[in-house]
Amino acid sequence: MITVPLSVLDLSPICEGSDARQALLNTIDLARHAEAGGYRRYWLAEHHNMPGIASAATAVVIGQVAQATSTITVGAGGVMLPNHAPLVIAEQFGTLAALFPGRIELGLGRAPGTDQHTAHALRRTLTGSSNEFPRDVLELQHYFGAAEPGQHIRAVPGEGLGVPLWILGSSLFGAQLAAALGLPYAFASHFAPAAMMQAIAIYHERFEPSAQLDKPYVMIGMNVVAADTDAEAEFLRTSVLQSFVNLRRGRPGKLPPPVEDYESRLMPAEKMMLDESLSVSAAGTPETIEREIDAIIEKTGTDEIMVTCHIHDHAKRLRSFELVSGLMA
Repeated sequence: MITVPLSVLDLSPICEGSDARQALLNTIDLARHAEAGGYRRYWLAEHHNMPGIASAATAVVIGQVAQATSTITVGAGGVMLPNHAPLVIAEQFGTLAALFPGRIELGLGRAPGTDQHTAHALRRTLTGSSNEFPRDVLELQHYFGAAEPGQHIRAVPGEGLGVPLWILGSSLFGAQLAAALGLPYAFASHFAPAAMMQAIAIYHERFEPSAQLDKPYVMIGMNVVAADTDAEAEFLRTSVLQSFVNLRRGRPGKLPPPVEDYESRLMPAEKMMLDESLSVSAAGTPETIEREIDAIIEKTGTDEIMVTCHIHDHAKRLRSFELVSGLMA
């Protein structure tokens, strides 16, 4: 049995032949199944100007997921803070926390989650920068704290609610910031695993306890496709492979259906890119998945794994999460 908690990362994938409405309905359905299956948390991710992702208005989707469930923790994995004024995010997540007490958390990233032109369209001014990320995190923490005498700007709702924060990252920067602030750290190893081991080591070495967290806590992302046979899982996984290649070719689109022998059609450089980007992945039967997850736990010492799984057929996607949930202790 898998000895660490498992959680779900969902980008509300829009599949070829479908639309954003159906993608969001699928997200709500999957969240209900994840709660019943014993997953610890359910996160939605902020991406913009992406034809295949429906979770751009992340706080809105989180509210729908929280309303449709009753116990599972729901949060952002994450909100890309450079796109927003910290006060706006404090009010959004303060509202969610007021409506769903004890169930809302907020993962923060410093990437824009989109291209440069869209980032400029999103930001409150053209001077917004990821370099201001640490300051913005501190400002956000301040809004969630108790009001101070003479405080002129307050988040209502949000003030005093202490919404738990996470730092997300795929480089050493996020690890250092999470350690300095004493916050839990989620590493994006499901698509950018190169610095994973070094980032985890730095986070552990430099961690300073805080009011939120007294010791380091690491969660890593992992692509997992489970099916009743290894061959079926490998076939279903080709949807994600196609999406990655299409994105690198500058042609992002909806999640395509799986195809046979997809990797045989790729250039060597594309195969290498997939091997590197998706090295923290598992596809196969539950037995195969369990071996792969156990190996990554042993390698990283992670405290939790956030599973992401984009399968074109919604019923097969539900089945994948169901099979994986049966591996939890």
